[in-house]
Amino acid sequence: EGGLLFGVNSADEKQINSVVAAGLGDRELDGYGLLVGQGVKNEMMINENDKLTLIFTKNDPSGFALTPKMKRFEVVSSFSSGLVAYDKSYLYTSVEALRKILEYDEGKFDGIHVFSDDPFADIEKISRELRLGQKAIGWWQQNGNFFSALALEKRALFIVLMLIILVASLNIVSSLLMTVMNRRQEIALLLSLGASKAEIKKSFFALGATIGGGGIVFGLVLGLFGVWLLGSFDIVNLPADVYGSAKLPMELSLLDLVMILVGAVVIVAFSSFYPAKKAAQINVLETLRNE
Repeated sequence: EGGLLFGVNSADEKQINSVVAAGLGDRELDGYGLLVGQGVKNEMMINENDKLTLIFTKNDPSGFALTPKMKRFEVVSSFSSGLVAYDKSYLYTSVEALRKILEYDEGKFDGIHVFSDDPFADIEKISRELRLGQKAIGWWQQNGNFFSALALEKRALFIVLMLIILVASLNIVSSLLMTVMNRRQEIALLLSLGASKAEIKKSFFALGATIGGGGIVFGLVLGLFGVWLLGSFDIVNLPADVYGSAKLPMELSLLDLVMILVGAVVIVAFSSFYPAKKAAQINVLETLRNE
């Protein structure tokens, strides 16, 4: 089994991420202790204090050949990050033990993990300070294909949602057109009594806007309640082997919410405008003579 082994300094809590700290608890990674992911522990049926031999890619000369460097570790504990791919491939040990095995000098590392509250801004600051040949890579860049797929799915869902709203707006058009057809005589009478076509148009436009606006407000309240409900309780359980996480992540993007509301308002406005325009185009003389 292939994996990624990281060295941490358990004596300094600021250098340990929350997942590793939760797995260690009150213990420390001293000596050749090893902290394994829950996925590795389950697949290999490892228990605490078991011995685990790791084979490194660094080779040692042995006679006329090169043999991989091997070291026996003692499993201290395990951690669970909620991501299956992470738990199946990540292992942690003390940075001192890793330095001895790889024969690195003090202060020499293959790479350094930086945990930041504002990674998008801090990665630019770090990149400006790095020397030639060194590069800072963010977690969103390491998983570029995954985030590109999510962005594509997000755009597709937005288009599908707008189509659903468009189909629903046909109900507004049909109901307003039926109202116009049933009220032709009243509309013609109002026009003959001095009402302007603009006032008739505004009346039916306001009726359509009221129907559509009520639907938007009701849908917004229902959607926000659904986000809170799904985010607070484990109602939807995902297969971890497929999605990488067993919990459905819920995050409300303000930009997405505004785009959906603007799209819904535009569709409702167009749906209300056409029936209102038809109501103002009624022939007064013909309608009063025949109806």
